[in-house]
Amino acid sequence: MMQTIASGSGAPLPRPILGPAVPQHRGVLLRALGHAVLRLRGWKLTGTIPDIPKFVVIVAPHTSNWDFIVGLATKWALGFDVTWMGKDTLFRPPLGWFMRAIGGLPVDRSVANALVDRSARAFAERERMVLVLAPEGTRYKVDKWRSGFWHIARSANVPVVCAAIDWGRKHVHFGPTLTVHPEVGADADIARIKAHYDDVRGYYPALQA
Repeated sequence: MMQTIASGSGAPLPRPILGPAVPQHRGVLLRALGHAVLRLRGWKLTGTIPDIPKFVVIVAPHTSNWDFIVGLATKWALGFDVTWMGKDTLFRPPLGWFMRAIGGLPVDRSVANALVDRSARAFAERERMVLVLAPEGTRYKVDKWRSGFWHIARSANVPVVCAAIDWGRKHVHFGPTLTVHPEVGADADIARIKAHYDDVRGYYPALQA
């Protein structure tokens, strides 16, 4: 769903809003805080979010810890009740409680397929779930995206929503919403999805995959 807002040039831009089927929280103070952070830093939210109860959101490019701050402010501003998975070391004291409070679930990456298996099981067990992942898997330079998000979407039979943190335009943009195509293979299908980020600039462009 979307509504329109005015850009700095006066041209209308779509702004995402959450439909009733999408998992969301009702925290008024958190919404206000999220909007305040984005507004003070000059960020806009654009694009569309599907009004469905289950999907995977991939956020890219991820080249800086600042991406997490912008993403968290976006989550709060929209009232988005999302789940994200990170390496288990992020959930140790003293910040482990905070990571869980904002939707984080720890994953032991030393165990093969832990992320895919746990995510697919969570989708099957819940009536509503939005899982957010960074396809690079790290803020450091990588040669290509990891395939975990693709395998999760395929296993859970849910679509993938592209979300771009564009430091060039200072927009967090949602869309398009895509269905994975197992028949073409993971590498070719991920390349198709990744093409939607060709004109997006990360905080450190040289580190983009």
